Amino acid sequence: MRVLLADDDESFREVLRVALERIGCEVIEAVDGRQAWELFDREPVGVIVSDWAMPEMDGLTLCRRVRERPDTDYTYFILVTGNTAQGDYEMAMSVGVDDFLGKPPVVGELYARLKVAQRIVGLTRRVKQLEGILPICTFCQRIRRPDDVYEGLEAFVEARSRAAFSHGVCPDCLAKRT
Repeated sequence: MRVLLADDDESFREVLRVALERIGCEVIEAVDGRQAWELFDREPVGVIVSDWAMPEMDGLTLCRRVRERPDTDYTYFILVTGNTAQGDYEMAMSVGVDDFLGKPPVVGELYARLKVAQRIVGLTRRVKQLEGILPICTFCQRIRRPDDVYEGLEAFVEARSRAAFSHGVCPDCLAKRT
């Protein structure tokens, strides 16, 4: 899992980077929200762990920009904060923050939150694959691609998912052909 880590405190980033790498994450580091946004805008990631209070751009503004970026897969956003006021949590959730991590973080809590993040990101990808509408020819059952070329259903699905086809004969077709 690729994780973008944004915090202006170098020693804090180091602690989190080591913890994230220990569980197999690829970590991309940013020294503030603006750099995190530039990195994300170039190459989105599945998870962002961001400090709330940073120079240049704070974690809430970063989260808002991530949520407003068009045509981007869902990114799970964990906000790191020492601020625990209920109203602040509600405001952060309304911007699009998914979860919170206290400062200083407990490594076990970070691992648990990342497991949840991995499940959520994976599920949203699956849903996105399933919710698309396919323009299919009523007669030949080929699917129209965005370049207006028609492609066989099996080739179209296999190229865009992990699905593979096996063939058989349903009872209705078997009855019609025997």
